[in-house]
Amino acid sequence: MRILGLDVGTKTIGVAVSDELGWTAQGVETIRRSEEDPQQDWDKLASLVTNLEIDKVVVGLPKNMNGTIGPSGEACQQFAEEVKQRFDLPIVLWDERLTTVAAERMLVAADMSRKKRKKVIDKMAAVMILQGYLDSLS
Repeated sequence: MRILGLDVGTKTIGVAVSDELGWTAQGVETIRRSEEDPQQDWDKLASLVTNLEIDKVVVGLPKNMNGTIGPSGEACQQFAEEVKQRFDLPIVLWDERLTTVAAERMLVAADMSRKKRKKVIDKMAAVMILQGYLDSLS
């Protein structure tokens, strides 16, 4: 069973995938979202779901520090619902509080330049979201 992890933002979607045993998450890519043609985003996701033989999708749910859900959380919930409708796959919403911050710290600790970090931060956040979910299963 392969699981797709998504860190959904307004400009990008970080993508990670689990190994077939569901033990580890690996970064796949960062999708640059198209404002002019949102269907491009869905076509790219459809391609990944098919090619990676995805059985479940974990979508990061940004919550406020007090646990409430704000506008970006609501947008992620709507995105997750659309993923469910389009691909007929089980969806898990996973609390992603501080994953981007943690990903940024990890990349800084690895001495990665700011320019390179910007290109991979969303993919790394998706890895952290998915790995958190996978770890909760064991």
